[in-house]
Parts: sequence; structure tokens; C-alpha cells
Amino acid sequence: MADSNNDVLSRKLNVLIALTLKQVLGDKEFAKGKRRQGTGDVIRLLADMGLESKDIAEIVGSPLTSVRTLLTPTRRK
Repeated sequence: MADSNNDVLSRKLNVLIALTLKQVLGDKEFAKGKRRQGTGDVIRLLADMGLESKDIAEIVGSPLTSVRTLLTPTRRK
């Protein structure tokens, strides 16, 4: 039961983080169908804060595989 509560809390926090990022970066950064400049920087920032790839993907609206690719050591040069 505790895991379920943690999952719900995690999803709610992810929504709050995403909304805050949307305000900070401007709506155009989160526009659907357009390439989002600086998404890699946001992904790395969130990873450095200790968030897992799955949560980061949900927050920035990117596929999980893309997030993992951006966080691989060879891509972080």
C-alpha cells in the first residue's frame, strides 16, 4: 500500500515540477510538435537533482529512451 501512495505522490510532484518548468522556460519550450531547445540541459539538471530517468521523461514529455540516451556518459561531453 505504501508503494501505491508513493507512486501517486511521485506523479503529483512530477506534474508540479513540469508546470513550474513550463512557467520558467516559457510555453514555447513545451509546445507540441516543435523541437524544444535546451531540453537536454533540463534533463541533465533534473538528473543531477537525483530524479530517475522515468520521472524525468514524464516531466519533460520526452520518450524514456531519449532521456536515457541524453544521460549516457558519452553524450554528456
